[in-house]
Amino acid sequence: MGDTHRLPVALVNGLHADARHEVVEGLLREVPHSVALHHDLSTAGTGSVHRTVRDASGVLTEGDAPLVNDCACCALREDLMPELERLAADGVTRMAVVELWDSVEPKAMAEVIAAHGRGLVEVSSVITAVDLALVLPCLVNGDDLAEAGLAAAATDRRTVGDTWARQVEYASAVALVDGGEADDEDMAMLRQLHPTAPHAASGSRELAELALAGFDVEAADARQDPACALLPQEAEEAGVGTLVWRRHRPFHPERLYDALEDLSCAAARSRGRFWLADRPDTLLSWDAAGGALCVEDRGPWLASLPGAAWEMVLPLRRAAAALDWHPEHGDCCQHLVFVSPGLDRDGLTALLDSCLLTDDEYHAGRDGWKSLPAAFDALLDPVH
Repeated sequence: MGDTHRLPVALVNGLHADARHEVVEGLLREVPHSVALHHDLSTAGTGSVHRTVRDASGVLTEGDAPLVNDCACCALREDLMPELERLAADGVTRMAVVELWDSVEPKAMAEVIAAHGRGLVEVSSVITAVDLALVLPCLVNGDDLAEAGLAAAATDRRTVGDTWARQVEYASAVALVDGGEADDEDMAMLRQLHPTAPHAASGSRELAELALAGFDVEAADARQDPACALLPQEAEEAGVGTLVWRRHRPFHPERLYDALEDLSCAAARSRGRFWLADRPDTLLSWDAAGGALCVEDRGPWLASLPGAAWEMVLPLRRAAAALDWHPEHGDCCQHLVFVSPGLDRDGLTALLDSCLLTDDEYHAGRDGWKSLPAAFDALLDPVH
């Protein structure tokens, strides 16, 4: 667990609120002298978020934290560290369980604690609580969080599906709550979304041990960074498949753009990095769930940087680039992963391949590629 003088903090998150609450209560029972801290962002309309501190016996203290810049998440970040430092200093608390409100993603909170822990507190785990019966309904839900009453701020444009997927994929452990309606397909989907995360039942001793096992913030960030991500491998189980599609030829921007709707709906979850011919030096990210797709400019490929700049890049980024390396194009590539029940591998592969440059287009070279239709400008440069 590292330095025993630091208060271990287990972040418990997830959109499945009942499951999350059950997991927190189980940890409070299993770990003596543990305390749970929760900020309820649903009260933001009153100008504050409501904070509750409790242990296994019930509520210890509660209060309100004022909004910061009209932002509930900002209020959570501002109020979190003083509360954790107070618990670290009381000489009694053995573990702090931070129960994050429904749509709060754990990455930002883990990074706040890592940056401002001051040797007093450290993240010991990130646990995503999952109701197995809700795995697929949640993942394929393309509704905006605002429509579901789960937005963390007025400017929140995330969807239910992509938010839940990232919550699962960031976790160091997944806590399972089975209401009796889950099946093998749900478990297979969960395993393929994040193959390296251990699973444990809510309320189990195993989960309590995982809560104190330690957490690597840099490695967790790399799992979600499309430039670094060591993406899931090929898999097939209980009707759920993972397709890993890798190519070393750029996409034709117009043909890919025309296929986006079909591609984003072809799998319950897809993510990765891709290469457009008219932007040959730019690494683009692909993040889709529930039929909603987000593509972003993530800066240059390593092959487009001068060698001296490589030392400024995270080792995990260099390792991912080495796995994708091509003698001619360096790390410029297509590396996309699709996970879904009933995945049409052949159809999906054929559609993706049809969006690549043809031989004639490819041999025109980079100067020729830049004259291709700039179909992605509206998505990637919306201000222009």
